[in-house]
Amino acid sequence: MNNAEDVMGRHALLDAVIPLVAERFKALAEPARLQLLRALMQREHTVNELVLSTRLGQANVSKHLQLLHTLGFVRRRKRGLFVHYAIADRQVAKLCALMCARVRAETPRSRNGG
Repeated sequence: MNNAEDVMGRHALLDAVIPLVAERFKALAEPARLQLLRALMQREHTVNELVLSTRLGQANVSKHLQLLHTLGFVRRRKRGLFVHYAIADRQVAKLCALMCARVRAETPRSRNGG
């Protein structure tokens, strides 16, 4: 059994799960959310820190973080007056790494400048 068959065997895309998976992939289809996840993979951030590092507006950052939190991509904790956000768990970082590796594998070297 190859790796893909092993993964699909253990985590089959059952009819009941497909809409939930699609909802999560849809959330990752927004570049601003990927920017936020990239920043959070480096370290925990407050909303203000994310506004500065991504150059997105505060309302926009807050809206995207709320969705990412609702869907389980990020976790948050309140410390004093500030809410700190972080990647929810290693699986989120792993998902992003897998997709980035897949895109790099599909991109001709001439497009990457090398």
